[in-house]
Amino acid sequence: MKELFAIAGHFIDQKIIENITPLGNGLINDTYKIIVDGAPKYVLQRINNEVFSDVEMLQNNIEAVTNHIRHKYEIQGINNIEKHVLHFLKADTGKTYILENEKYWRVMDFIDDSFTYEDVTPEYAYYAGRSFGDFESLLTDLESPIGEIIPDFHNIEFRLQQLNDAITNDKAGRMKEPEVQEYVAKIKAKSQQMCLGEKLYHEGKLPKRICHCDTKVNNMLFDKDGNVLCVIDLDTVMPSFIFSDFGDFLRSAANTGAEDDPNLDNIHFNMEIFKAFTKGYLEGTKSFLLPIEKENLPYAATLFPYMQAVRFLTDYINGDIYYKTNYANHNIVRTKAQWRLFEETEAHLEEVKEVLA
Repeated sequence: MKELFAIAGHFIDQKIIENITPLGNGLINDTYKIIVDGAPKYVLQRINNEVFSDVEMLQNNIEAVTNHIRHKYEIQGINNIEKHVLHFLKADTGKTYILENEKYWRVMDFIDDSFTYEDVTPEYAYYAGRSFGDFESLLTDLESPIGEIIPDFHNIEFRLQQLNDAITNDKAGRMKEPEVQEYVAKIKAKSQQMCLGEKLYHEGKLPKRICHCDTKVNNMLFDKDGNVLCVIDLDTVMPSFIFSDFGDFLRSAANTGAEDDPNLDNIHFNMEIFKAFTKGYLEGTKSFLLPIEKENLPYAATLFPYMQAVRFLTDYINGDIYYKTNYANHNIVRTKAQWRLFEETEAHLEEVKEVLA
């Protein structure tokens, strides 16, 4: 605890700190509340530099994005701006992070009377679509350079190359397994059509936008009345196709089963969630979305379960070296579940296109 007080003291006067307590259950960063005058005042966070190796780029990205949004809100005359955009404090180094004992830390203001939700209902799916669409819209004229904090994060050509490398090397000797051969064949049969986004980009027809790249309902803050305050968890903000924010949300939110559901009969594509999210997203992006982006949103809905199946299968063939597993064949179970979701999403494509039309 003394260490946390000392770290926080680089950002604020250590004398005013009453207590520091754990906050939330994030999987990537360690997060704490800094208590001042009996209430949470700041958030202290250890940045996981194994995931985000370029912390300088990470914080530069976040500063550029939050400063731009704050400036836009000032022009619009938004009240209580501090509740609608994250604010990171500068340390005594002049930067918004410090390096202490080979660990990186940052501090931001705590947004009081705010809440997050885990459940994905049509109502919250609509809020998510509108909020992430608005977020992208606010950043369309951002001139500050934004780096790709996780290179090739949502690049399906890159993910398929990783799969091909895994097949060639067969480090864990799993290529002889019939299930592995079955899903390798299924994935390869669809690979050309699933690289559509990268193809359009190479042809100069599809732009990259500043996207959130981790679109979940619990990455928004709400007030006590259920109104959205702001989008949070900005670590993955980077240039990407809008397909990232659209498709990745639906991969988790519109799946009626679990990501690793062993019972494939549980997995279906929830059209009510799709309709609600899409309505909000199109409202939020109407000022900038190009026809080619809109017409390929059905492709985005299929791309992300496909890509996740590729990634799980790659890790299984490599011997489970990336994703944490709970049992021996966990990654092949995950592969099957994501492939079923891909098939279920494909089966709804005509209906999806009608909704968009």
